Amino acid sequence: MGVVDEYLAGVEDPEDRRALARVYEVALELAPDAAQGTGYRMPALTHHGKVLISAIRTAKHLGVYPFSAAAVAAVAGRVENLDGAGTSTGTIRFAPGSEIPDDLIRDLVAFRIAEIDGR
Repeated sequence: MGVVDEYLAGVEDPEDRRALARVYEVALELAPDAAQGTGYRMPALTHHGKVLISAIRTAKHLGVYPFSAAAVAAVAGRVENLDGAGTSTGTIRFAPGSEIPDDLIRDLVAFRIAEIDGR
């Protein structure tokens, strides 16, 4: 069991746990060799030794952290059109109980992979 698995097991709300787990599942579809680790003390997936993405439950929201302001900026326009969602530098926030759209996760992760791989 890795850091991400342990974190998800401790998320009490089943809807939030499912939404956060889906972020990691989609990321692994695009980066199947990603490893579980941490970034800024948060559970995260790493790609080629660099932090790829983290998804956690905070006191007020579900947070998705791609560890890149540019990655957030690339999807910010779409996020702002979702009810209960918003962005700030390096963070995408969703209301608790929200489903995080798979296509948004794919675009975010693909952008971050390209950054890490230097494409």
